[in-house]
Amino acid sequence: MRKKIIKLGIALGVLGLVLLFLGNYLVKDSSKGKTYNNVNLLEKRKVGLVLGTAKNLRNGSRNLYFDYRIDAVLELYQQGKIEYILVSGDNGRKGYDEPTDFKDELIKRGIPVDKIVLDYAGFRTLDSVVRAKEVFGQSSVIVISQKFHNERAIYLAQKKGIDAIGYNARDVSGRYGLRVKAREYLARTKAFLDVLLQVKPKYLGSKVVIG
Repeated sequence: MRKKIIKLGIALGVLGLVLLFLGNYLVKDSSKGKTYNNVNLLEKRKVGLVLGTAKNLRNGSRNLYFDYRIDAVLELYQQGKIEYILVSGDNGRKGYDEPTDFKDELIKRGIPVDKIVLDYAGFRTLDSVVRAKEVFGQSSVIVISQKFHNERAIYLAQKKGIDAIGYNARDVSGRYGLRVKAREYLARTKAFLDVLLQVKPKYLGSKVVIG
């Protein structure tokens, strides 16, 4: 019995590693040539889909992922690459509202309020991507986040019949950035399994017309 348990443990470990590397490979391969650092290389699209994140970290300090995504949105809008901004984030618990935090910051930085659309049910990247099409009617978007996140979003978008390209916000360095990137490997494995198992968003709901 002990030998069988050891063998089972080894088999599960090998399977986990295979899924880890397969998920990462598929995400990288599907997004190759579809993310951009230079705004001038991007074609114009009606909607930029901003993937939400917390405004502040748990220790109360400012979340640079949030700030850098705001900067990227402003650059795209000011250069005329997008007309509307769809902010998709988590608003699943009291006192936590990613979409509104993004909206308030964008308005503060000069974006007209009528150009901002909020998706309060973007609990995961899968939800944000699918809802952009099924709820907000967009089959072609520019995804705005850090490169590693854009790559995963583009992989999911392709699997859902959405023509997506990504504009890469500035990345975050240091220990916190390394932790986020380490978790990304698990997120990519989860994205692969979600596609394989045809997982649906937590909510869909009524259609919303942008513009």
